[in-house]
Amino acid sequence: MSEIKVISFGAAVQDVFLSGKALTPTQEDNGQWMEQLPLGAKLDLDNIVFSTGGGATNGSVTFARHGLKAGFVGQIGHDPAGEAVVQNLRREHVDIDLVIYSDEFATGYSVLLLAPSGERTILTYRGASTHYDTAKFRLNDAHGDWYFVTSLAGNMDLLEHIINHAHERHIKVALIPGKGELAQAERLKRLLPKITILSANKEETKNLFNGDNPWELAKSGAQQVPYLVVTDGPNGVVATDRDKKIILHGGMYEDVPVIDRTGAGDAFASGFTAAIADGGDLQRAVTFASANSTSVVSHIGAKEGILQRDAQLHDMDLHVDNL
Repeated sequence: MSEIKVISFGAAVQDVFLSGKALTPTQEDNGQWMEQLPLGAKLDLDNIVFSTGGGATNGSVTFARHGLKAGFVGQIGHDPAGEAVVQNLRREHVDIDLVIYSDEFATGYSVLLLAPSGERTILTYRGASTHYDTAKFRLNDAHGDWYFVTSLAGNMDLLEHIINHAHERHIKVALIPGKGELAQAERLKRLLPKITILSANKEETKNLFNGDNPWELAKSGAQQVPYLVVTDGPNGVVATDRDKKIILHGGMYEDVPVIDRTGAGDAFASGFTAAIADGGDLQRAVTFASANSTSVVSHIGAKEGILQRDAQLHDMDLHVDNL
């Protein structure tokens, strides 16, 4: 195991996946696909899978399986869902000493209705994962080489507290902002000089930088952070390395049947961070991140398909240019 430690901050939830023919969507006249459940009906399902999710717990499992020391900091309740989260992280050898327990809110819980295409409708109770008290975060005990910071439900005071703490102690930060943070773009922009990796999808990145496509957005933001990652679903990814002055476009890693898209973004961002933290270059990071995400969508649940460090990877289509 590497001596490098990555501590993940953010949500922890229990996920329950339901699938069956009763959840096959229909297309409306306007072209939108809908899942319609008749009120009062009792519908038979074909399968049920219990799992755990949340961007921070998903990321921590990537780091642990990559051979890095991994820790998780987030909030859960005193309930069976919280116990499921804790037990899963223990099995994956993730440090949970800094987990926060809420006496007021239950652990986040999601019911995911899976369509045969892999798309899903999510019913979510966010619970403890959206009611953070900055004072409960024992950052002086959060000793790590990297912080992997996922959505904090728009709590910018807490985000600033974590990033400023890391910056003062020379801890590198990978930031994967959620919609709550992106809605406060001006505050978020002020934190960019203190982070090492910023990862977001194309639409999210438009909140921070100028451009209509991932290439333009990456070029616009490349000088703000050492590594900028702009994902665009099946169209691939654009990533930059400021120090080496390169920009890279990667296509699809592999065309596989999509079983469930849950956790694909977490798998990509944490896979990229794991490779960089472990000394990999931009090409290695994008390849591992793409493979990790591809494996995750081939399974039900956000963690089942997360790759081990020694997973056999094949080359992918990468185009490198100068910034």
